[in-house]
Amino acid sequence: MFHKKTGVLIISVVLIANAILAAQTKEAASKGAPDKIPSGAKVFIAPIADFDQYLKEAIAKKQVPLEIVAGRDGAQYEITGVSESQKSSTAKKVLLGKWQSREDASITMVNIKSGEVVWAYSVHQNASTHGKRSSAEACAKHLKEAIAR
Repeated sequence: MFHKKTGVLIISVVLIANAILAAQTKEAASKGAPDKIPSGAKVFIAPIADFDQYLKEAIAKKQVPLEIVAGRDGAQYEITGVSESQKSSTAKKVLLGKWQSREDASITMVNIKSGEVVWAYSVHQNASTHGKRSSAEACAKHLKEAIAR
């Protein structure tokens, strides 16, 4: 008898959770999907510990349709973030023959007027042959996908 009551309770909780989730999804859909980043938008890339220059180059290389501006004052959006590199140890190079670095980067794009986060992306590469350049290109590729055409 105890198991039947437990089973009924679990099923009830699952049904209630599904009803709440469906209501939240319907509410979010009625508000509309967030707008994509407009093509040609002016973007300021804040200094990101040896990563911002790679990101600027990657945006140009991947032909991301944004205009990079030198100052925050002339920008509609701002990209901020963090980046960390860990070079391969000597032991890893000698014993395993692996020279690739470990790269982690997270960037966020914010609408300067509203303060709303319009896009964010994180990349984690355990064996990056080209270091920060590879991480920056991954960020640029995904940013390009978020831009309205």
